[in-house]
Amino acid sequence: MRIAYVCGDPGIPVFGTKGASVHVQEVIRALLQAGHEVDLFCRRAGGAAIGDLATARLRVHELPAPRTETVRSRELVLMQLERDTALALEAAHAREPFDLVYERYALFGTAGTAFARKAGVASVLEVNAPLPLEQAEHRELVHAEAADAVARRVIADASLVVCVSQAVASWAREQAPSARVVVEPNGVNAERFAWEERDGDGPFTIGFVGTLKPWHGTETLIDAFAQMAETRPDARLLIIGDGPQRGALEARAAERGVADRTLFTGAVAPDEVPGWLRMIDVAAAPYPSTGDPYFSPLKVLEYLAAGAVVVASRVGQLPELVDHGRTGVLVAPSDADALASALFLLAEDPALRRELAAAGRAGIERSRTWRHVVGRTLERVAA
Repeated sequence: MRIAYVCGDPGIPVFGTKGASVHVQEVIRALLQAGHEVDLFCRRAGGAAIGDLATARLRVHELPAPRTETVRSRELVLMQLERDTALALEAAHAREPFDLVYERYALFGTAGTAFARKAGVASVLEVNAPLPLEQAEHRELVHAEAADAVARRVIADASLVVCVSQAVASWAREQAPSARVVVEPNGVNAERFAWEERDGDGPFTIGFVGTLKPWHGTETLIDAFAQMAETRPDARLLIIGDGPQRGALEARAAERGVADRTLFTGAVAPDEVPGWLRMIDVAAAPYPSTGDPYFSPLKVLEYLAAGAVVVASRVGQLPELVDHGRTGVLVAPSDADALASALFLLAEDPALRRELAAAGRAGIERSRTWRHVVGRTLERVAA
């Protein structure tokens, strides 16, 4: 098939290193590996395609992006620029028709699904979050009514709406009750994470990968580590990533008496993450009870792919990704005591760690790679 992939979010440098960038790259990579041709329409390329993405079967169309200072003017310009996206799609379609439009839902993005409906082409709308709600809560949203109207329109227009979690799907159905909405959690590129069984030698290492922000619950992990470390002098903690909470978390580790056993790596490039994960026995996803219920965490899938045992909070979509007692361990959110108990149990039982790690990797290879995720989406469109 010839596929138009549309990413109208100027905050996502498609060939960059942030999580959303990696997500876009992996979906495109899966489409290319399946033998399709892809035209990428994006507001921000973030550099040139490299590696296997630098292929003639991927054509990149970088679109105009807003260059204004205020939120109000930026939103207005984004709405106006959708016309340029539509024209670019129409021109490319006239040269060689598209068989499918795959659009990553953006706050004011309408061009992809609107073009597909007008041209009589099937379309997929990938929804990763209820963006008007997220934008209003965490950043700033001036044209809220316009953003809501865009959500209703694009969800209704799409042939298939693919949501990363049940919570996102419920929101999408509220916007357009007649839309065809399915749930498909995120995937992982298992080839990036060469699985190897830990031999149990060396210090027992607990790790966390992610941006150091409040909604990741990293402070609970430090508290739990301090508890279990009292009886495991060989234990250490790796905090892989950076963010605004780093100073507070370093101070917390010092207060709990584990600063000398806690390593903060700072920012790490995506291609370095697999190497760090190979050093970890147990990987934590300690999301708090008050966190965002919409997320589908890439980090947990990467943990599983890398052969680290996952200990995660029982919140949001995590119980769907981690089978408690079979592929990982689930604990109550925001509960340092429960997390410490799970860490201690795993520290004392290397055989259990090996069993959980092997089952977690097998589950990824069986159904949760990006090839599986994208393949199921295309099958649903065809159906």
